[in-house]
Amino acid sequence: MSVPSNRLNRALGLIAPGTAVRDGLDRIVHGRTGALITLGNNARLQALSTGGFAIDVAFSATALRELAKMDGAIILNDALDRILFAGVHLMPDAAVETTETGTRHRTADRVARQIGVPTVTVSASMSTISLFVDDRRWIVQRPEQLLARANQALATLARYRDRLTEATARLSAAEVQDAATVRDIAVIAQRLEMVRRLQHELNGYAIELGTDGRLVRLQLQELVSGLDDLATQLERDYSGEAGTLRLARLAELDTDDLAHPELIAQACGLGDDLTRRVAPLGHRQLAMIGRLSTQAADALVSHFGSLQGLFGASTADLLTVDGVDYGIARTVREGLIRLAESAYAERLN
Repeated sequence: MSVPSNRLNRALGLIAPGTAVRDGLDRIVHGRTGALITLGNNARLQALSTGGFAIDVAFSATALRELAKMDGAIILNDALDRILFAGVHLMPDAAVETTETGTRHRTADRVARQIGVPTVTVSASMSTISLFVDDRRWIVQRPEQLLARANQALATLARYRDRLTEATARLSAAEVQDAATVRDIAVIAQRLEMVRRLQHELNGYAIELGTDGRLVRLQLQELVSGLDDLATQLERDYSGEAGTLRLARLAELDTDDLAHPELIAQACGLGDDLTRRVAPLGHRQLAMIGRLSTQAADALVSHFGSLQGLFGASTADLLTVDGVDYGIARTVREGLIRLAESAYAERLN
């Protein structure tokens, strides 16, 4: 299933379950009546319109259902709270290319391509709702179909999140022992990118589900919580003289490429030598220490230059950093000790 664009997502939100327009569309489907509806109006659309009736009445689902019994298009205003015209004959430019075959679908496709107004069709024979936005046609799925796909995607996302947590723990253990390699970073980068793609897909499902997507959104927020911070900390930790880590570049890789760590490392800017040792600055590990401000953490990293430098620093050394008092120094020392013990336990496991 392809991923909706931003404009398509916005249009899908207009006809999602729980909206008055979707209620009207569902009534048309159940009544086995076809329909052609524009989700907005402008001067260019009026130039393509002939015939019909100017009614300009308040929108209601029942009114939309009754007007769909007539031939011709129904034109709504931009706010979708009024029905402006009904029974309209739309005449888009025949030179606009379309691969659609039915009269309604060909007209809707050409209108969306020519003037950019999202257009909806209801097929009387197939009982399906299609949304046309720019050069795309999107078959609107029933809520139960979307929920099944969303639940499957959530289960997959949960598994990837677990694997990401395991990979992050292994990286922490390697960092403590000064044994982290490009491969360790590539594994986490792969997990983050797969999670990001699943998150994007689930956002699309939540938009299409409208009010029915509340639980999907809640579960998604819980599963991706903290991942943006993790990506930022990794980029800050591993961007320096040895290379510049840029996880956003992974969006350019296809799914098959994500199975190859060397391609991931190259795309991220870390080169193709997976065995090369890399030394973190320590941003991620310090972020795991509670009650330590970002300003203090940045000052510590800037002063000691690396995670190993932080591990080797005594309390007296920490107190030489501007803005670090005894309380902060003690918190950092105790936090680093706990992280080291946890990392060594992970290494043994």
